[in-house]
Amino acid sequence: MRTPSRRRPRALLVLAAAGTLLTPLLSGCWVGAGGAGSGGDSINVLMVNNPQMVELQKLTAPHFTKETGIKVNFTVLPENDVRDKISQDFANQAGQYDVATLSNYEIPIYARNGWLRPMDGYVAKDPSYDEKDVLAPMRASLTGDDGKLYGQPFYGESSFLMYRKDVFAAKGLTMPAHPTWQQVADLAAKADGARPGMRGICLRGLPGWGEMAAPLTTVVNTFGGTWFDKDWKARLDSPAFRGATKFYVDLVRAHGESGAAQSGFAECLNDMTQGKVAMWYDATSAAGSLEAKGSPVEGKLGYAPAPVERTTSSGWLYTWAWGIQHASHNPDKAWKFVSWASSKEYEQLVGETSGWPNVPAGKRASTYDNADYRRSAAAFQEMTRQAIESSRPGDPGVQPRPAPGIQFVDIPEFTDLGTRVSQEISAAIAGRQSVDAALKKSQQLAEKISKEYEGR
Repeated sequence: MRTPSRRRPRALLVLAAAGTLLTPLLSGCWVGAGGAGSGGDSINVLMVNNPQMVELQKLTAPHFTKETGIKVNFTVLPENDVRDKISQDFANQAGQYDVATLSNYEIPIYARNGWLRPMDGYVAKDPSYDEKDVLAPMRASLTGDDGKLYGQPFYGESSFLMYRKDVFAAKGLTMPAHPTWQQVADLAAKADGARPGMRGICLRGLPGWGEMAAPLTTVVNTFGGTWFDKDWKARLDSPAFRGATKFYVDLVRAHGESGAAQSGFAECLNDMTQGKVAMWYDATSAAGSLEAKGSPVEGKLGYAPAPVERTTSSGWLYTWAWGIQHASHNPDKAWKFVSWASSKEYEQLVGETSGWPNVPAGKRASTYDNADYRRSAAAFQEMTRQAIESSRPGDPGVQPRPAPGIQFVDIPEFTDLGTRVSQEISAAIAGRQSVDAALKKSQQLAEKISKEYEGR
């Protein structure tokens, strides 16, 4: 496997240079205080607006701040916006934010560029954190080329298929133990309209390398496709990539959610919760919200492994993790927050205050040994762990890859490429162009990157 480029990420430099334009555009989305640099007994945290993070925001002041005296100023943004804001601040080493939510895509790249503080020293001095309890795939995905840890997972996830057991029973449908994508398409057609306004399946169509490009790429992998072959040749115009993309677009157009071209994780979660769709293929972390006490679909859902075609598994590997900016004014206090937010103690707190299905799981072995969690998350906890542990980021398809990654290609340029390609495919979902037209443009975009990497 070849090592990705160590050059400063072009896409991140563009965002950094555009900082004066981005800030006023994004400021209207901010939640909390983040306008001033941290200092004294406060730190600034920039994070995505997923439900688990929103819960963390509520619990921080009455617990972490009360215990440590450290005030945490949160800025909370939607996924695409928070990625832009983080890349702007970290690339410039502006130090406005001490801690940010970063994924296992960004952390190795940011570490190469010297934008993050290694955490090994903190871990060594904090035995109660119990680093060995963190699942091995998570630790490996947050380790830099130098073998040092640069992130701690808040929660980890793979992907699987969620479906309404009651709807399937009423329609006489059976979910296979290990479904293929063709079987899923057939089930979506039969479940479509099972109840007034209900569609067969929800699949992300919202543009974004971390939005629609993520589930689509897992479909591409199992259909035998790849973004780049082992020699960095762009392969978006290959029969396998085209077949997978056409399958995805046709399925969501025929039996997918209303407004699919603008539906991402949050919208599909809402559709599933409100009974607007019979199935949903997405992150395993969604199950905690769907099975939470008071959820309209609590106890009504079944779970199946990520659908396959040519591979034995196809689930992704992902974590929203905490990274400490190298330019942080308060790195020691930042670590205290990171340690608390990723700890067994925090999981226990969430379990006791919000219910065990809401625990940010997928990162610690001890979570899956906890009797309370196992009982409350019985519907999905074992399948989640199996999906994470069976993920193959170095070998997710049917051919060798030039860089690691299941639902992404772990090179700096993928943020821009994945987003621009997903915009083209989203336009196909919306009916504004054909899949062939979308992929013709996408191949041209990928070929520009091929020229930079070929021969390395």
